[in-house]
Amino acid sequence: MEFNLQKGSTVSFSGSVDNSKYEILLKKKPFYDAAKRVFDITASVTGLVVLSVPMAVISLAIFIDDPGSPIFVQERTGMNGQKFKIYKFRTMVKNAEKLRNNKEFVNQNQSDGPLFKIKDDKRILKSGNVLRKFSLDELPQLLNVLKGDMSVIGPRPFIPKEQDELIPERLLVKPGLSCYWQIQHTPDMPIEEQMKLDLKYIRERSMTTDLKLICKTFGVIIHGKNC
Repeated sequence: MEFNLQKGSTVSFSGSVDNSKYEILLKKKPFYDAAKRVFDITASVTGLVVLSVPMAVISLAIFIDDPGSPIFVQERTGMNGQKFKIYKFRTMVKNAEKLRNNKEFVNQNQSDGPLFKIKDDKRILKSGNVLRKFSLDELPQLLNVLKGDMSVIGPRPFIPKEQDELIPERLLVKPGLSCYWQIQHTPDMPIEEQMKLDLKYIRERSMTTDLKLICKTFGVIIHGKNC
């Protein structure tokens, strides 16, 4: 599903999430958009340089745990519905996507919405549990930020099949590495609440908001997601 969403336009949508109460108007913020892009480039380049050695160590740990490419590449839906390839450190066995369709795993899906979520997922590697706890699996997405596919802060990108069932208003801005609902320490947060927080960010987006979310994100990374 492709969208041509322009800044300053309203959007309506009928999907698995009732968004009749979510309709919003995206205000033009050219100075903020320019400053945000400069910040994204600076942050991503700095991060890739400073974290190059730790990222190499992580890659080796994944390979030792489960030989194969340490990088997981998957299609996601970005701003204006544009598709892009997202990069992550692989935290699951190589055939995780195929196993997802097995009845054993389908029956364990705990999500009542379009997302797929299993508690104590057997597909996750030992190294993957550590990477996920401290959000280290997201580090390769600094490349996505540098390329302009993503921003440091913004609604998290979903795979097309999942996004097609969610509100498209969240596609009015670039997806991000972190967002409001990722720092809530609520792993079982209903998808409706996640959508509300995404729209809250779109309404309140500013460099001040972004910097606050970045600081809180660092707190989550340092203490772990389950703190």
